[in-house]
Amino acid sequence: MTQPYPEPPYSPGPSGYPGSPAPMSPGYPTSGDLTPAYGAPYGQAPGMADPPLITIGDITVTRTSVTTPQGTFPLRGTTWTVQDSTQVTESIPTHAIVLAIVFAVFCLIGLLFLLMKEKKYTGFVSVTVVGPNFYHSVQFPPGPQVASWATAQVNSARALAASA
Repeated sequence: MTQPYPEPPYSPGPSGYPGSPAPMSPGYPTSGDLTPAYGAPYGQAPGMADPPLITIGDITVTRTSVTTPQGTFPLRGTTWTVQDSTQVTESIPTHAIVLAIVFAVFCLIGLLFLLMKEKKYTGFVSVTVVGPNFYHSVQFPPGPQVASWATAQVNSARALAASA
C-alpha cells in the first residue's frame, strides 16, 4: 500500500510556486507615482540629499558634495585635474620575427611578417580633486580611451563645481 506524499511545510504563493511574491502590495506605486512613503525618490537612499551624478573611481559627485573614502565634502571650491602619464610603445612582436626568419628561407614573402606591430600602453591616468581640507587622487590603468573618458568626467565635475 502506498502512502500519499505529505503536505509541504510551506505555503505556495499566489502563482503556485513557493516563495513567489504577492502581485502588488499597497506600498508600491501603481502608475505614475514614483515617491514612496518615506519621501525619497526611487533609486535614492533615504538619507541622501542628492543622487550621485558622476562617479570617477571611488570619487562620487552630487550637485552639492564630493564623497571620497575620507568622507563627504562640499563641491563648491574644489579644483579638479587630470594627468595623463600614458606612454605608448610600438614594436615588432617576437613571433613575427620568428615567422619572418622561417619563411624568408622558403620565399621572400616571409619578410611581410616584419610589418606586424604591437602597441603597449604603460603608465596611468590620474584624476585629482582638491578642496578645503581634503585631497584625493585616483589612478586608472592606461588605454586608448581612458584619458578622454577621464577628461570628460572631470569637465562635468568642474561644471557642477562652478554652478554649486
